[in-house]
Formats: sequence, structure tokens, C-alpha cells
Amino acid sequence: MRYSRKRSFTDGRPMAEINVTPLVDVVLVLLIIFMVTAPMLQMGIDVNLPKVKSRSVDVNEEKVVLTIDGAKEIFVNKTKIPLTELGPRLEGVFANRLDRELYMRADRAIPYGFVVEVMAEVRKAGIDKLGMITEPPEEVK
Repeated sequence: MRYSRKRSFTDGRPMAEINVTPLVDVVLVLLIIFMVTAPMLQMGIDVNLPKVKSRSVDVNEEKVVLTIDGAKEIFVNKTKIPLTELGPRLEGVFANRLDRELYMRADRAIPYGFVVEVMAEVRKAGIDKLGMITEPPEEVK
């Protein structure tokens, strides 16, 4: 007696259906890899930007505040200083201090280039941290 086997439809031929399970596994693994590596790919310069909607900075007598008014005059704690003498004066102020923090306040009408020049002088004086003092925006009615 001969045993004959019933032939199935796919016997000997390749299957025409796509197995989706391995595809989904690969896509999920790639998604996890991109989620982990994407924050590491952001390059740039670390800048501590001033937050406008925050609590005000307590400026007491031990903090040094550099102010630039609308006429491009520079003040260090209410003492007027020309730009050419700013570096040496700041070096003298911060000579005996451990925390080399400076807070800067500039008038809105001052050109950005002048503020950058002042910031360059501050950096040359060896100031480690420069904080920007801002005012909250006016409420729009």
C-alpha cells in the first residue's frame, strides 16, 4: 500500500506572505537607538540664556553688577568706567574673590555689537560666569 501524502498549497514553493513580526522588532530597536542617540548628536556652544519668566535675581552688596545705559556708558556697581579701563578694573575687583560671577544689565537701545565688545572685555578679565539681568515682558492686553 502506498501512502500518499496530501500536498499542501505551499509545498515546495516560496511563501508569498511577508512575516511582519521580525520587521516590527527591527523597527522598534531602531526607534530606541535613535531616541537614545538623538540628544547626543546636538552640537553647539553651551550658553546659559537668561530666562525672562523667572524670579528676580537677588542683587545684594556682594554681587557685582555691570550696567550699560542708553548712552553707552558703563557702570560697575554705580561707578562709571570707560570701556578701555573695564578689564583692569574688573581684574582688581575680582582679585580676592572665589566666585567670579558678574551680572550684566544693558539698555534695550544699545547695539548688539557694543554689548559683545563689553562681554569680550569681561571675558579677558577672567570672569568665569556672566549672568544677564532681564525684565519680565509687559503684559499684552
